[in-house]
Amino acid sequence: MLRFIKGNLENIDGVQIYPLISLLIFFIFFVVLFYWVFTAKKDHITEVSNIPLDTDTNNQNKELL
Repeated sequence: MLRFIKGNLENIDGVQIYPLISLLIFFIFFVVLFYWVFTAKKDHITEVSNIPLDTDTNNQNKELL
């Protein structure tokens, strides 16, 4: 199966750039994500982490059912 895929890809001009592009997208995404994590305000992180424990939200969801 790999020979079939590799054989078809070898016939495409410029195909060697696609792995490089995907690696760059992957790397840039995680660099931006790490930057956001380290620069996020502690108040925001605390507020978001307490959302599952908020009883007011749980009561509103039960009323909708």
